[in-house]
Amino acid sequence: MMKLEDLEKDREANPSSPLPLPEKEICDRYEKIFTAAVNDALRERRLLRQTLPNDLVPLREHHRAAGFAFTIKGAKNLTLKNEMAERARMLDAITEDSFVVWDTSLDRESAHWGECMTMAAQRKHCRGAVVDGGVRDTDRVLELGFPLWIKYRSSNGMLGRFRISAWQTPILMGDVIVNPGDLIFADLDGALCVPREIVVPVLLRAEEIAHGESDLKKWIQEGMSAQEIVKRGGYF
Repeated sequence: MMKLEDLEKDREANPSSPLPLPEKEICDRYEKIFTAAVNDALRERRLLRQTLPNDLVPLREHHRAAGFAFTIKGAKNLTLKNEMAERARMLDAITEDSFVVWDTSLDRESAHWGECMTMAAQRKHCRGAVVDGGVRDTDRVLELGFPLWIKYRSSNGMLGRFRISAWQTPILMGDVIVNPGDLIFADLDGALCVPREIVVPVLLRAEEIAHGESDLKKWIQEGMSAQEIVKRGGYF
């Protein structure tokens, strides 16, 4: 008999497990720092594979957003029956302070995000989306100002080409397992995932790192040598 209890437990993440700070405060504080500081804090915990694929880029360069993962899974599928009804159910399930993370099974044909999807997400106070696929209605999505990371643009709608199969289930984005309720943070340097159980300690350490980088810049501007800066605990 195979013993899979531990693996099953790992894959049964609770997206609403309690956190020591309010979710909105956590998101707001992440958005005041930058992904590099968070990445460094994750590295100190030996978590070196938390960045989502590097070809996911923001629709606008200035966008920065943090929220709790609302995961979506789908793949190429030609069937149409009840597809739109399932899509509506998914959109209604999005929660406040969430961050949509969409695994498209490497589809490169369809546009998975558009104007109406954006409006529905904003109505639910979703903070952003990272879609391993495409966007359409790009000019109108830009006008709505919604933080979005995508791989390409296309006029191809999903209907008849692609179908959502599940949501709020563990997904794989590149090398990263994203569980519902994990923290997603994205800026111009890309997107990363912080496991829910360490969201707050990683935030606190990343804030320290961001503050330390301010000291580092000050030392450089004052003309301190690189070797002296490293002796003081700085880095390059």
